[in-house]
Amino acid sequence: MTAATATREGRAPVVEEPMSAKVLRVLGRAPIHVLLVVVGLLWLVPTLGLLITSLIAPENFADGGWWRVFTQPSLLTFENYQSLWDTQAIRDSLLTTVWISIGGTLLPILVAALAGYAFAWLDFPGRDWLFIGVVALLVVPLQMALIPIFTLYNKVGIFDTIVSLILFHTAFGLPFAIFLLRNFFIGIPKELLEAARIDGASEIRIFLRLILPLGLPAIASLAIFQFLWTWNDLLVALTFGRETQPITVAIFSQLRQFGSNIELIAPASFVSLVIPLAVFFAFQRYFVQGLLAGSVK
Repeated sequence: MTAATATREGRAPVVEEPMSAKVLRVLGRAPIHVLLVVVGLLWLVPTLGLLITSLIAPENFADGGWWRVFTQPSLLTFENYQSLWDTQAIRDSLLTTVWISIGGTLLPILVAALAGYAFAWLDFPGRDWLFIGVVALLVVPLQMALIPIFTLYNKVGIFDTIVSLILFHTAFGLPFAIFLLRNFFIGIPKELLEAARIDGASEIRIFLRLILPLGLPAIASLAIFQFLWTWNDLLVALTFGRETQPITVAIFSQLRQFGSNIELIAPASFVSLVIPLAVFFAFQRYFVQGLLAGSVK
């Protein structure tokens, strides 16, 4: 469309960008794109190395590095994963990790969603001071509570159980979870809640039918954080578990007991890496929205 035609039709003329300007813009961004690609590849190298190592037969480990498979593909085998599946301790630890991670993710999300809604939209005495207290708990280091909680679990009789690990992860995940969800919920238009109350909806109905669907991005983002923290935990599991061992403790035990038992350590480590990675990619479209929760009013 020419400028004269656009002027006769009452619209602003569209000025096409010259080809030289497009080329210069692409060339100007090229170094940044190349740098990002290089950084991404460097981050992927350890994961690729772990995957290939987990597929190399034990008798071929001492012959050279994992990169030999690019010239000798015959070195690859799935026998290590078969041995991993046949190891009862690894199977039990993987199932234990799944239960701990699911419980340690769902429970704090449920409690934090209720608390976040109360802090955002319900008026009660001391609300702001209580929220300040929740925010202050964010700076409490986890290591501070290990010995007191260890003593408490012994007295209550839940030491070395899945429930004890779930409760510990829930307690230390709640401050951040409440902070994140409260900031997201407070950004929901007040008119929506007022309209629901005028229509006779109870607070529980508003929470279930309005707050939770609208807060899905923040909840999904929180689920990613909490699942990753719980799945990758080693310190808490070592402190509160003996027979109840998640996958991180099982891998640590294999490394400590056998030293060079790489045919079990490598595939177990890769499986432990792949599952949280799959969870992240499943919810990644909500991730950025959840991170920006409460940043703009």
